[in-house]
Amino acid sequence: MLLLVTSASGASGSGYGKLLAFDRNGEPLGPFSDDARIVDPRGVGVDGGLLFLNSGSNRILALDANGIVVRDTGAIPGLNPGGGNFGPDGRYYVGLRAARTIMAFAPTLDSAGESLLLSAVVPFPRGFAFGRDGTLFLASGIGPGGKGDNSILAFGLDWRVNFSWKDPALSPLDLTIGPNGNVVVSSEHPFGAPDAVTSIREYDRADGRLVRVLAPDQEAGFRKPRGLRFGPDGKLYCVAQDEVLAFDFTSGKSLGAVVRLPRLNGQAVIFFG
Repeated sequence: MLLLVTSASGASGSGYGKLLAFDRNGEPLGPFSDDARIVDPRGVGVDGGLLFLNSGSNRILALDANGIVVRDTGAIPGLNPGGGNFGPDGRYYVGLRAARTIMAFAPTLDSAGESLLLSAVVPFPRGFAFGRDGTLFLASGIGPGGKGDNSILAFGLDWRVNFSWKDPALSPLDLTIGPNGNVVVSSEHPFGAPDAVTSIREYDRADGRLVRVLAPDQEAGFRKPRGLRFGPDGKLYCVAQDEVLAFDFTSGKSLGAVVRLPRLNGQAVIFFG
């Protein structure tokens, strides 16, 4: 099984702008696919034997285990996709950075997406995931322009906000659901500041109460943390600038960097194959 990381191009072109593959020892294997439709990639998801990828070319792609694109929505003007996750209904959900909402696509990728939340439902979406009961948790963070509100919103099955919460030390970059059902968020606060405090923060799924804070060991840079994903080994993985870190979620202990790669402008991480 490979560890895959989307590396954005970066505002100055300093990133790779590729979907990169690493072996179980963290050794780089190069791009997982050289398909020209993969441009400045962001969110990813896995459904069965296919990897779904959000491309900066305003399209959603599905790739097989050999890195071959087998499904393609085609270019969708203005899509500007961010994070991706599968929902309890089997559809692939995509955060829209410009429209500031979430859209759902059939896994066949052969029909138009459906917007489930109002446009501009948050100032800037920074990751989302579905809880065990179908609740959609959406991180509202700070956008590249410096605007946002640093909060987490919980939407019920009727797509209305059930509750929301703020944490004065939180500026979310991605969100996932832990094995215990709690909400786990990567954070850089204040966002974009040279002296920002980076952490992974766990919140009670029922009321948003801060349960604990996971911090990296001193050897890890942990700059610009982004995508979160639980691996098949139960560990929590977080991609950051130049590295991917692992945590023992049960104990909260940092296990250090499992990948180190200069210029890795990591956005999302997933296991596939």
